[in-house]
Amino acid sequence: MILSGQFMPGERLHQDHLAETLGVSRTPLRTALARLAQDGLIDYEPNRGYRIRRFLVSDIREAFAVRANLEGLACRLAAEAGLSRGDLARLEELVAEGDQILSAGKLQPDMLPDYRAMNVEFHETIIAAAGNRWIARFVQQSHNVPLVSDRVILWDDFAIIHRSHDDHHRIARAIADRDGVRAQNLMSEHVIYAGQILAEQLENDPGAALRNAFQGRPGDP
Repeated sequence: MILSGQFMPGERLHQDHLAETLGVSRTPLRTALARLAQDGLIDYEPNRGYRIRRFLVSDIREAFAVRANLEGLACRLAAEAGLSRGDLARLEELVAEGDQILSAGKLQPDMLPDYRAMNVEFHETIIAAAGNRWIARFVQQSHNVPLVSDRVILWDDFAIIHRSHDDHHRIARAIADRDGVRAQNLMSEHVIYAGQILAEQLENDPGAALRNAFQGRPGDP
């Protein structure tokens, strides 16, 4: 609910209302809130309870830099180790799926969930193939910074989407060629570019950037 934008930064969380909404008692809810605070999504104020944490654009830029390095490393490890035939075939299928979705020359709003699912699986397949569980864990933690997740797609600018998907082609090819250095550099640039575009849009028109980023995500109207 936090990552999908159902709460605003700085908003206080009312435990009674949350417990009723989620259909749970206060005990498991308090445990969940403590975990969310530990993960950095909410802040605890003594005698006042929990608030949704505010993130600055600089926080988002810094988190993207960390994610870029982690996923770049995952690409290098996966390429050098050599993906299984199944994983290589799946990457090719995902790239082809993205080609099909974008073949109309724009990303149709009703195809956004499919494109997002493809994008997430592409990244997760590579991370899993790296064979380093800490990379997966730390990448997942970076997703706790709102808008840093690979599930965020600024879907209204086709040129950005098209460039991003072209990156998928080059990354998949470098991994198939077992060129670890090239795969690492391509993925790092892929993630950094996404972060730069998002940060610029948040600075110029935060409302529009947030609406586009959360369009079509689970829980949206």
